[in-house]
Amino acid sequence: MIPAWINTEEYPFIPKKFAQPMGTMRYVDVGSGDPFVMVHGNPSWSFEFRALIKHFAQTHRCIAPDHIGFGLSDKPADWTYLPQQHAENLERLLESLNLHNITLIFDDWGGPIALSYAIKHPEKVKNIIVTNTWLWPVNDDWYYRAFSGFMGGPIGRWLIRRYNFFAWSVVKVAYGDKSKLTPEVHRHFLQALPEGQRKGSYVFPKQIIGATDWLAGLWNQRQKLDGKVKLIAWGMKDIAFREKEMRRWAAAFPTAVVVRYSNAGHFVAEEEAAALINHITQLKVLE
Repeated sequence: MIPAWINTEEYPFIPKKFAQPMGTMRYVDVGSGDPFVMVHGNPSWSFEFRALIKHFAQTHRCIAPDHIGFGLSDKPADWTYLPQQHAENLERLLESLNLHNITLIFDDWGGPIALSYAIKHPEKVKNIIVTNTWLWPVNDDWYYRAFSGFMGGPIGRWLIRRYNFFAWSVVKVAYGDKSKLTPEVHRHFLQALPEGQRKGSYVFPKQIIGATDWLAGLWNQRQKLDGKVKLIAWGMKDIAFREKEMRRWAAAFPTAVVVRYSNAGHFVAEEEAAALINHITQLKVLE
């Protein structure tokens, strides 16, 4: 059953259920054809990809999971919420669906989580569309160390637990054009993380540094993604992943087309949905 707080005109999907060891994962699964898998980060959920789902479900099978702890999935208090475990959850889900010729799109923590699957199962992944994310260790970058140390520390965790700080404040700052974060859209970020159920949101920041070894292991296998990264679509006003990170992606995958959205921030699929759909269509990466 869809919660009453969801605007079903914006999000007209009835998610399916998948049993994970720690709880039930909900995921959108609509349309038919080669699969287009969309993977969100913190503090988002499948709602972020609604415009892409509506468009591409006309020609493709669109799959968009909510990580455990986010969106409509269960939010168990006694789970650890490490990114490696989110990656295991995604792998279990996708393997259960027996998918091939997958196109992946993701942002934020969805990048390492989705690409962990692509690295383990490169034969099943045909196309990769990168939006603002990373895949390498950042423990030597003061910018990320400072953010992870504060938001992943006692004060940051308290702010998220008590005030939903990531969904309330960080999302606002992360948007390039603040006017696009309408009260109606913002409400869907906030209400997906009710009080007492925000552990997923407060674990991720510390793991920016805490998951260094896991990230290093993934980045060291990036050659398995060669030829699959077709599009790098970047919000240039993102405070989290800057032009510096975009250039690193482009250097690692020089055959990818790079598109810059000058007025977008962190959530490209949310902020520049029409332009992103157009660029994906122009590139014919889904054919």
